[in-house]
Amino acid sequence: MQGSCDLDKIEEGFKTAVACAKKGTEGVEALSPEIHASLVPLISRLAADAATIVPTAGLLMMLRGKQDGKGELYDTVYFDQKMLILGKTDPMPYRPDDTTKKVDNQYLVLGEDGVFSELMYSSDGFLIDVYKKDLSAEDAISLYGLEAVVMLYKAVQQFALNESGLHEAMGRVLDFLLAEELDATD
Repeated sequence: MQGSCDLDKIEEGFKTAVACAKKGTEGVEALSPEIHASLVPLISRLAADAATIVPTAGLLMMLRGKQDGKGELYDTVYFDQKMLILGKTDPMPYRPDDTTKKVDNQYLVLGEDGVFSELMYSSDGFLIDVYKKDLSAEDAISLYGLEAVVMLYKAVQQFALNESGLHEAMGRVLDFLLAEELDATD
């Protein structure tokens, strides 16, 4: 994980990119070519940092499961790694692996391995399953826009803040315990 100095630089550039995007109506396409070109390296760097927090901050995503008449899930199977959800988009009409399956929900995720993927969930009323497609950083930006950058940045920032708070709290506990030990030896 990079230091807070790097997070400050990332945040400064990130705020500039968001401000530029808000001026236009076309999202990422409205950004200047320089800023647009820097989004891919930015999200790649954030993904590398965020991959280290996914095991702690990520979620287990369902690979497949069955749904009973009440809508309750059973016999669920999950992916073998946790993932951060970075975006949701209007679903494609059908899945690339099976054109007979309608896509109900479509998400951009980042796995523990640092790879961006798109999850396309389908349900026939009984069986829920997913098609997983790995994406490049460039594809993640072009398909999900700034939302992916925002969510990834916020995940890294929140974890860094939580980690900093944890370190401060642990430091206070250690100070307290050491002070008690010193008082006991006097």
